Amino acid sequence: MKYIVDINGERLEVELDGETARIGEASYAVHLSDVEGTPVHLVGIDDRVHRVVAQRHGERGQYTLRLDGWRIEAVALDERTRAIRDLTATQAASAGPAPVTAPMPGMIVRVDVRPGDVVVAGQGVIAMEAMKMENELRATTAGTVEAVLVQPGQAVEKGAVLVVLS
Repeated sequence: MKYIVDINGERLEVELDGETARIGEASYAVHLSDVEGTPVHLVGIDDRVHRVVAQRHGERGQYTLRLDGWRIEAVALDERTRAIRDLTATQAASAGPAPVTAPMPGMIVRVDVRPGDVVVAGQGVIAMEAMKMENELRATTAGTVEAVLVQPGQAVEKGAVLVVLS
C-alpha cells in the first residue's frame, strides 16, 4: 500500500509491503509491536528500535507523533485520498479569498478593518459578542478588504457575510 506523508512541509512517498517499507529509493525492514495497555508502539527499522506514540487529531490522516522524544506533526494518507484532497484544495484556493462570516448569531462589538486594508491570513478583522463572550474573527486567507458589511452594535445571524475580501 502506498501512502503520501507530509512532515514539516516535506512530502514523502512511503510504500508498505509486509515487513518492508520503501521511502523513495531506500528500503527498510520494519517490525511493529504495541506495548500492551499503553499508547506506545515500538517500531523496528532495520536494526534500530524506536518508541512512538501516535495521536490522531483534526481531519483524517492527521497525527501528532512523539518519536524518541521528538514531537512531529504529520499527515499520512493513501494515494487516492491524497490526490482527492490535493484536487479539492487546488479548487478551493483558486476560488480567491474567503469572506469573513459569522460563525454563530451575535452582536458586532468592533470592526478592525476598512475597505482597502490589506490583511494576512489569521489577522483579526471583527470582534463579535456571542453567548456573553467576545470572539475575535480572523481572516482565513490573505487579501484586500473590499467591503465591510457590518458596524458595531449590529446584530447578525449565523453565516452572515461580515467582511468581503478580494
